[in-house]
Amino acid sequence: MTPEQIRTLHLLCDTVVPSLDRPDDTDGFWARRASDVGTDHAVLAMITAMPAEQQAGLGSLLDALAANGFHDAPEAVLAAVRQASPEAAAGIGALTSLTLLVTYGITDESGHNPFWTRFGYPGPVATEPPADDRKITPLPVTGDLDLEADVVVIGSGAGGGLIAGRLAAGGADVIVLEAGRYRTESDFDQHEIAAYQGSYWRGGPTPTVDGNITLMAGAGLGGGTVINWTNCIRTRDDVRRQWAEHGLTDVATPEFDRHLDAVWRELSVNDRCSEFNRIHEAMRRGSETLGWSFKTVNRNWDEKRHDAAIAGHLGFGDVSGAKQSSLKVYLEPAVLDHNARVVDGCQVEKILVAGGRAAGVTGKVGEYRVNVRAPIVVLAAGALESPGVLLRSGIGGPAVGQYLRLHPCTVTMGDYGTDMRGWWGAPQAALIDEFATIENGHGFLMESIQYAPALGASAVPFTTPAEHKQTMADFRNTGSFIGLIRDRGHGRISLDPAGNSVASYELTDELDVRNTQRALEAEIRLHHAAGAGRIQVLAQGLPAWQAGDNLDAYIAQAQQLHLGAGGATIFSAHQMGSCRMGTDPATSVANPHGELHDTPGVWIGDASAFPTPSGTNPMISIMALASRTATFIGYA
Repeated sequence: MTPEQIRTLHLLCDTVVPSLDRPDDTDGFWARRASDVGTDHAVLAMITAMPAEQQAGLGSLLDALAANGFHDAPEAVLAAVRQASPEAAAGIGALTSLTLLVTYGITDESGHNPFWTRFGYPGPVATEPPADDRKITPLPVTGDLDLEADVVVIGSGAGGGLIAGRLAAGGADVIVLEAGRYRTESDFDQHEIAAYQGSYWRGGPTPTVDGNITLMAGAGLGGGTVINWTNCIRTRDDVRRQWAEHGLTDVATPEFDRHLDAVWRELSVNDRCSEFNRIHEAMRRGSETLGWSFKTVNRNWDEKRHDAAIAGHLGFGDVSGAKQSSLKVYLEPAVLDHNARVVDGCQVEKILVAGGRAAGVTGKVGEYRVNVRAPIVVLAAGALESPGVLLRSGIGGPAVGQYLRLHPCTVTMGDYGTDMRGWWGAPQAALIDEFATIENGHGFLMESIQYAPALGASAVPFTTPAEHKQTMADFRNTGSFIGLIRDRGHGRISLDPAGNSVASYELTDELDVRNTQRALEAEIRLHHAAGAGRIQVLAQGLPAWQAGDNLDAYIAQAQQLHLGAGGATIFSAHQMGSCRMGTDPATSVANPHGELHDTPGVWIGDASAFPTPSGTNPMISIMALASRTATFIGYA
């Protein structure tokens, strides 16, 4: 970037988070600017690490700001450029969100952010990681690597990790290729931005190509199970019956219970480590007032290592060693007891085929090529990446990448006028399933979310710098609820010109729109019943409800929001269905056992295999289906 662009970026950061004069600013919150914590330097470093095309686009945007008098009247020009075109608004919005994310998440040498003092957030919990945390030694890649195995597993999350463990225990020679890196307790520092960069897909919150949904997915050995929120829910009976209609007939019988029970036992799932923080207490209080269901969440957590304060950071990597991830439960035994091999940092390019059958995999670790010859390939790179592997390989049929389900989530924040201490305790210790099957087997769950001041700051609607800073000044008093819908509509995964997978998704299905509107109403009513004095839907163009305002009128406004870019902020932490199983090769990628219709020896082993969405946090369903698939492969 040019010196002028850097100067404009610096001013942009301090315009988004400015220094303001307020009385009784005892901790310096109001006076502190973004650049005072080094936001401008951190954002510049992030931009320079982007692909050249993105750098050029942001540089042009900064040039346009400067050309329009930004240095003389920053707020006015910023607002004018945002109004100039959708492209300009999107670019400014992205830079604004990045600035807020960094400002409220960046830390100094002591691991602290000075803005946190106003939040009452103590930051990371001082603790020593377990001495035995690094049990796996990935194969070193110091040159091109040629390997042979009985089975090569692409991906190591909930599905891939379990299948690797099952097949290795059954006597197969297994190699696991993982795009992310091997990280354990000694690598985690409980810092939000570092966690996004090291353990999340594409470095953290990533929008779909159309900007409608912000995707959150794990990346690393153990996949999403290393950074998810440990909410364990068995596959619903009605969903099992629906999957049986797609040809998975045994899923609707007690045979599938065997897999569910085994996973439940192996993960040490229990409800004894699910203490309620003040946000969960508000959820319970509101649900009791409204007469709604309320349940304590079961979690895959080791009671002997449990510490509620540390559990509050589990989405940033669990430093206690209590989380029973696929890394701990399946991959470590596969390597230590059954000689499975692991290559991390491996970007799989394609599946090799010979004589119409699976023959192996080729990929790269940095500049070096990794080739694995194997007659069985298990594709478990996640619903965002597994279709990309098949598309690059030219196999899988016409349904590859179709039927992507996301469990889209709206978010609503309530201000309770007291410190909610949302950083304490597991982020999801309770849920409301009152509306789970409100219409034709579809509906929504109501849950809470991880305390994440950086992500929260970037998601809070930005109107003016002063208004946003006021919202953050009150952040300690807030708690958020989400409405997670079981979507009937779907998106798709395709490839960009460089061959990378891209997701697109429009929330336009009539039933999904109806259920999202119902979820927004339920979130607002829950906050109101729990005693919130201010309620804010995370959405552009909708002011907050204040005590004394007409609640029904506010709900009606919320239900008119556009559901996507420029309207309601929508997140997805559950991606499913993009390589689904079924009997029809025209509408499914794999047969009901999980093997590709058109390429024997290639098996789908992750959430992309779901015929339809689970309607619940999917980890247990992924693992049970993977356990089932492992038996069909033959070694388990």
